[in-house]
Amino acid sequence: MIGTIVNAVAIIIGGLIGTILGHRFPDKIKNTVMQGLGLTILLVGSQMALRSKNILLVIFNIVIGGIIGEWIDIEKYLHRFGSWIESKFQNNKGNIANAFVRTSLIYCVGAMAIMGAIQDGLNNDPSTLFAKAMIDGFTAIAFAATMGFGVILSAIPVFIYQGAITIMASWIEVLVTSTTITEMTATGGLIVIGIGLNILEITKIKVGNLLPAIFIVVPLAYFFT
Repeated sequence: MIGTIVNAVAIIIGGLIGTILGHRFPDKIKNTVMQGLGLTILLVGSQMALRSKNILLVIFNIVIGGIIGEWIDIEKYLHRFGSWIESKFQNNKGNIANAFVRTSLIYCVGAMAIMGAIQDGLNNDPSTLFAKAMIDGFTAIAFAATMGFGVILSAIPVFIYQGAITIMASWIEVLVTSTTITEMTATGGLIVIGIGLNILEITKIKVGNLLPAIFIVVPLAYFFT
């Protein structure tokens, strides 16, 4: 669990630094930086999505995962938690709920989170998560400077999500093949693209409700292969 703990702490530290420094920048700079981050997220998501070797599998992942996510309405519960935290800050001018949801999805979606947690659990090797912690920590500074305190809260789902994978690593290893990881990464890439589009305010996609698509890939990959 050491890798996950370091990752969560890095997000908290980066978020605190960004929150403190963010007040020193005028809104026009924050807006430009936010747009730049949105474009960067689109690039990262595109690179992830293009790794797919079976686009039909990704389509099924998104469709079935979206149906499940909409039925559960994951997005609603994520926003409800963020709004509950937001209500505790009377003078808060930012949108804690949106910052929490967006950054939580960014930090949890991707091969590094899954494979790093598995390596930490099976081989006691947190090196991948240490690398992810550095990346997440620096991006947390930028996100928090523009979106505020809600970024820090994303450390909670990161800790729970990666920690659970680490604990269950011996079971997950049997299910996670190279094909599964590739298509899981591609599916996650599409979700990351959705986050980027939301940040740029091009559209409003309930990316939280697409999360089950990442896990639907496990049984579907065996069917397709």
